[in-house]
Amino acid sequence: MSSKMRYHVQPREIVPLRNQQVQLEIRNFLQAVDSYPARVAKEPGISFHQHLCGFFATGDPRHAAQPRRH
Repeated sequence: MSSKMRYHVQPREIVPLRNQQVQLEIRNFLQAVDSYPARVAKEPGISFHQHLCGFFATGDPRHAAQPRRH
């Protein structure tokens, strides 16, 4: 097999951890989608992207980053 044809295979121990991480990210995203209407009602200038980034940073939308003031 040439060096260009090598495949990377993850060890079996890593796969379950990666699956857990992906499930957590999906849950966080869905919670951010669910909580966005209440957040935007309180802070009309916040974008979903700002809300989502803050949500992933803390896992709690109440501690999400505040929108930037220009």
